[in-house]
Amino acid sequence: MQGFSPESSFGPEAAGRYDDRPRGDGHAASEFLAARAHGARALEFAIGTGRIALPLSELGVEVDGIELSEAMVAQLRKKPGGADLDVWSGDMTAIRTGSSYGLIYVPSAWIKTNAYARPEDVAANAVVLDVCTYDPATQILDENHVRIGDDGVRFSPISCRLAWPSELDLMARIAGLSLLERYGGWHQQPYTGEGMHVSVYGRAPASSRARQTK
Repeated sequence: MQGFSPESSFGPEAAGRYDDRPRGDGHAASEFLAARAHGARALEFAIGTGRIALPLSELGVEVDGIELSEAMVAQLRKKPGGADLDVWSGDMTAIRTGSSYGLIYVPSAWIKTNAYARPEDVAANAVVLDVCTYDPATQILDENHVRIGDDGVRFSPISCRLAWPSELDLMARIAGLSLLERYGGWHQQPYTGEGMHVSVYGRAPASSRARQTK
């Protein structure tokens, strides 16, 4: 998919619909993350509308965020407590907040799946379709929110590459981190290799590093 900007993919229209389909994982995710913050400050990459950051802050964790879409941040600010969070708009690979964090996390709502097309919103004068294709060979997921209405057709595409857990493990090792925990969900169910995963990385204990170098 070419010729699109990630910022526009989550523009005002897409951001306004983002919370229409609650995922129901905010409470479980916030409890899981709060237990690993150990009272330290947390940073969320792609904070979005605050689906996880807001309940996490309610548990007493001070949360900052980085978000590419200003429209998503605008939705966050409308929610109770949203105006109290420090959020930087821009590319999370380039922004420096100037703070140190005990926990950095990046949630994702994407799970590799077959192609589908489903109605996302149906109104009297328009319909919005969520269209998705996934190529297992390239691991590229192309998703498009297509609005068909009296005023024509509008597209809100986004394209991303899904990384296997083994790839994340390698990137972590290159950065000097080790896999500490991996589960099949926020409730710490076993990871079976299918569906979602929750992976926790950190500095390995000194005793573990010593064993690895022998």
